[in-house]
Amino acid sequence: MFGSEIEKMVAETIVKKSADAIVGTDRDGCINFWNAGCERIFGYDANFAIGSTLDIIIPANLRARHWEGWQKTIATGESRYGAGDLLSVPAVSSNGTKISVEFTIAMIHDDDGELCGLVATIRDVTEKFSQMKELRKQLAALST
Repeated sequence: MFGSEIEKMVAETIVKKSADAIVGTDRDGCINFWNAGCERIFGYDANFAIGSTLDIIIPANLRARHWEGWQKTIATGESRYGAGDLLSVPAVSSNGTKISVEFTIAMIHDDDGELCGLVATIRDVTEKFSQMKELRKQLAALST
């Protein structure tokens, strides 16, 4: 996979220490990897998150829609959010605070090429989203 020990160390450091959340799941959406970025953004430590489903970060009113899309991705092995498109969605932290996140996914395949899970790279864009909302509001006020 990686050609040198340095490449392995770089990859491991990026995944473990990234300020962005990197979360890995199995085919059922059960969390099996939770990095320090996840802890910072969502507030759950890895001991709690690993073994839980993604429902811990999905607002209750969006769970049905999420799992519908999830099942389609698992069944087809395709998602536009793995091709560089960002999905912007609300999420929820451990204290119940709603946050705005953007993410991409990558599919994990086993040695036989079977889809066995997904990994998402998630960025907290709450501040950016709030700023954009305020700018739109100001622009609307100016145009009336």
